[in-house]
Formats: sequence, structure tokens, C-alpha cells
Amino acid sequence: MNRSGQDYLDALRDGRAVWIDGQPVDDITEHPAFRNTARSIARLYDMACEGEHREALTVRPEGSGEPVLRAFHAPRSHAELVARRRGFKTWSEASFGFLGRSPDYMAAGIAGFVSAPDVFAGAEFDGRANLDAYYRRMTQGSLYQSFTITNPQIDRTKSAAEQEEDDLFVRVVKELDGGIVVRGAKMIGTAAVFGDEIIVGTIEPLAPQDVEYALCFSVPVNTPGLKFISRTSYEASARSVFDNPLSSRFDENDALLVCDDVFVPWENVLTYRNVESTFGMWWLTPTYNNFVHQAATRFWTKLEFLTGLAILIARANNTYDLPPVRMQLGRLIGWLNIAKSMVLAAEAAHEEVPGSGGVVQINREIASAHRAMAGDLYPKVLAEIKMLAGGGLIQLPASGYDLTHPELGPLVAKYVRSPGHPAEQRIKLMKLAWDALGSEFASRHEQYERFYHGAPHVYLPGIVRDGNPDLLAAFTQSCLDGYQLDEEPFMERGTADGSA
Repeated sequence: MNRSGQDYLDALRDGRAVWIDGQPVDDITEHPAFRNTARSIARLYDMACEGEHREALTVRPEGSGEPVLRAFHAPRSHAELVARRRGFKTWSEASFGFLGRSPDYMAAGIAGFVSAPDVFAGAEFDGRANLDAYYRRMTQGSLYQSFTITNPQIDRTKSAAEQEEDDLFVRVVKELDGGIVVRGAKMIGTAAVFGDEIIVGTIEPLAPQDVEYALCFSVPVNTPGLKFISRTSYEASARSVFDNPLSSRFDENDALLVCDDVFVPWENVLTYRNVESTFGMWWLTPTYNNFVHQAATRFWTKLEFLTGLAILIARANNTYDLPPVRMQLGRLIGWLNIAKSMVLAAEAAHEEVPGSGGVVQINREIASAHRAMAGDLYPKVLAEIKMLAGGGLIQLPASGYDLTHPELGPLVAKYVRSPGHPAEQRIKLMKLAWDALGSEFASRHEQYERFYHGAPHVYLPGIVRDGNPDLLAAFTQSCLDGYQLDEEPFMERGTADGSA
């Protein structure tokens, strides 16, 4: 793996069509809405080249002389699952858990695709050869695969083919000798503008009549006709790293992808006109479980950061030794260890992927349960830390630069402090806390953690699907079957209370 951070940044200067605030972006590596996050991602690539992190982040596949990012590797044992998680952990710690769609997320998904290639063999289109070439292209180039796989929220009561216009979702509008032409849109392209390629598909179930929308392909982000319309940039509105230490560096952005008659070569198509394979590539391969492995590791890391933040706040407020505060901190540490334990348990109870020749994945039932746990737990963690912080989160100088003002500086130094924590130290801590807990950036992360695995009405029934309700019911039924109406209680006969 010899792709450096600078190699990655150079690749971003390719003329991709990114728009924000009604204006086109000439170069996202220099634009104030994207440049710091681009450099944070570049730092991840540099880490993979460094001796300190190389072993955790890369692996040398059998029969290959060149190491690849470990996330691309399909594990075949518990030890290899653990090794992959250590790679996830290394990168997630670099952003304190705030880069949800770092390059290892979709890399693990691609490893899932190639673990069950027969899913891509439709009756009319066989994508297995394209998948094999795609995997080689991504791994050998250490490419950052971004993706958009969710249809816009137009009318959720109707299927894709029943929408009021036929190009609201991405669909094929023309077949050519060399490929297809697609038109339409996808939403929630998290980190999409930072990728080398964008994979476009549909993770939602498709109806039989949606065959024209049943496709998946991956093309370079600068492909003509692709347009990325970005949401508000929290990085752009950050005053400084001191005032906005997280949002100024780790705002991965989210974008609406619009395909305006985009030409996709046949070799870039993975599924085509097949609702089963287009849906199954995410759910009948280890791909989604691999997503959860990365995301659960990142969530564990994020809770480590937030719990550490709570401890620092309690110490700064001189309340750390108060019994009620110890209770709150104990609750946070307990939640953190629930998240950590679920990752370790899912690895220990790993399962072999059917028909894969020995590839393993984390336990599906635990992975499914993690989706519900994380979405439910994250708002509670934030609320607990906000209670610990109190008004200190609100009464902060507008900028850390107030400390350097000849008139304001002494006033701030006098009144915004606590025992053992002079003004600059306390303000720095509380600015970090507000960015993590109460800022617009923080609100986006709360919404992200609650919904990036899907809505509750999707993932809660999924727990039943991935679990074993029949086994649970049979266990309880065994209790019911163990006694009858006419059986005597366990006592000596002859007296009502069982006495001799």
C-alpha cells in the first residue's frame, strides 16, 4: 500500500462537479468548506504508509507482493476478524470516531461483495467478471469508494416505478453498445465528494415493476453528468480549530447526487435489471455485516472519546468526586463497555459465509442488535454529558481570541475559570464539548447515529429476521411442556402448607 496522503489529495483535483451555496467548487482541497476534512482523510492514507500503523492498516494477500488496505481483505478466521477491527480502530481514533464514512467503510463492503460473487449473477446480466475487475481496481489503487444507495424522500408510499416522474430515482434511460445512460438522483451521499469513485445502487427493496431502477454501478466521481449538491458546511462556518476543534477538521459532508444522462461503461456495471441481485448484493453477501463491523468499532471509539470528555468536564467543574457525578460517569462507562462488548462478542461468535470457501463474518444476530442499540444509546450519552456540563456549555466567549484582547483578556481570565483550570484551558475544553454536544455539527451527528443504519421501523423488524425467534419460543415452550394442570405442588401431601 503505497498511496500517500498527497497522492490522495492530488487525485481530488480532477474537475468533479461539486456545488455548495449556489456556487461550483473549483478545488475541494482548497475550498474552505472541504479542505481540512480532505486533509484529515489524507492523514489516514499517510498512517497506512507509516511503520507505526502499517501492520494494523494493511495486509499482504496470498500470492501478492503488494500490501493492500486490510479493510479490503475478506477474513477467514477469528484472528483475521480481530486484525481487521484493529485497523478500523486505528483509523477511527484518528478522528475520535467522527468520520463515519472513512475509506475503510466501503472497502469492507467491497470485501463482502467478493465473498459471495454468485449473488451478482442475474439471469440476463452476469456481473461477476466486472466485480472481479472492480475489486482489483479498488484494492490495487487503494481507492476511496464513496456511495449513494438511498432514493430521495419523494413519496415513500409508492415504488420507484410509481413515482410522479420517472427520473426522480436513478434509472436507465438508454442502452448503448459500450454501456448505459442513467438519469435521476440519490440522497445522503455521506463523504461522497471525497471519494475516488462513487458506487450508485439501491439498498431498499425494489418491487418487480422497478426493473428499470434495479442496477448498481461504480464510476469516477468526475464522470461527466454527475453533480454533487452539498449541504451546509460546518467546516466553512468554523471560526478556528480552537473554537470548533471537531467541525473544522472532521465534517465529512453529505450531498445529493444528481445524474444528468451519465454514461456508464458496461465494465463498471455490477447489477442490471434484476431486483433480486440489486437488493441482495447488500444483504445476501457479508457486506452489510462488514459495514456494521466498521461502524460498531467506530461507535465504540466515539463513546470512548465522549466518556473521556465527560470525565474532563467533571474534573474541570470540581465535581468529579461527588457521588451523583460518579453515578453519571459510571453509567457512561457502562454504556461504553456495552458497545465494546458487542463488537468483541460479534467477532467471537463469527459465522462462515455460505458458499464463500471459508470467509467469515461477525455474528449477524449481534450485528443486527447493534443497529438498534447504537441509535437508541447515542442521544442518551449526549444528554448525560450535557447534564454534567450545565451552563458552562453556554457561557463561553464567542472566540478564543477574546483571551488575547488587552481589555477583554483579563476579564475572561478572571471569570471563566475553575480550580486548577485557568481560563484558556477551561474554554478550550468547553469549546470542544460544545462542538461534540450542542453545535450544528453535533446535531447532525446525533441524527446520523440514529438513522445511518436505517429507521427503527426497518432495523427493529430486522432483529427478528436475523435472530432466532423460533428457538427462543421453543425454550419457553419447554417450560410450559414441563408441567400439567393436575400435578401436585412440590410439598409433602397431607397438609395445606406442606408441613409434616
